[in-house]
Amino acid sequence: MPGHFEPLPGGGAAVALDEVEISIIRSLAVQLLELIGPGPAEDATDDPLAELFTEGPSEPPADPVLKRLFPDAYTDPEATPGLKDAEEQRAYSSEFRRFTENDLRAGKRENALAVVRALDGLTVAGEGGAVLKLTAGESKQWLGSLNDLRLAIGARLEITDEDDSDILYRLPDEDPRKPMVMAYLWLGGLQETLVNTLMP
Repeated sequence: MPGHFEPLPGGGAAVALDEVEISIIRSLAVQLLELIGPGPAEDATDDPLAELFTEGPSEPPADPVLKRLFPDAYTDPEATPGLKDAEEQRAYSSEFRRFTENDLRAGKRENALAVVRALDGLTVAGEGGAVLKLTAGESKQWLGSLNDLRLAIGARLEITDEDDSDILYRLPDEDPRKPMVMAYLWLGGLQETLVNTLMP
């Protein structure tokens, strides 16, 4: 079990993590929460119908990580029949973003909070490790958050396709990106084993 998720009987997954791994994942999840931003303000209405019609931003974020987490819906006119040009694409993307980004942010925020809460609830054993046990629902939240963390790190590393990630394996140890690369690859391994536990 060390270093990878294994399925639990009846659904869910478990993984053994040491103190350093717990600290790294928690720190990354907290940074992701800070990047995504806070939820609705305290003075927000309690009316769920009003919340449903609250509009979000219409422009893409300036930060490259947020752009990766919240991409434009329409970016390729050939893949989107009916859109004539880049200007029309931007207009449709803007409209789509206005009505979806708040919900997307809330979902990513909930997933990251689930990660932090699960790690905070762990009791570290004498040898400095703990076994994290997740329900099937928590596993899906963790999967979403691990994916977001990898997207965020990938954006910072400027990974745009599979060829870029191959270069990461050949980075010299003295490269300042190496710790971020190691985290990116490690999270990818965790994500892959968690996906395997969710497959029937």
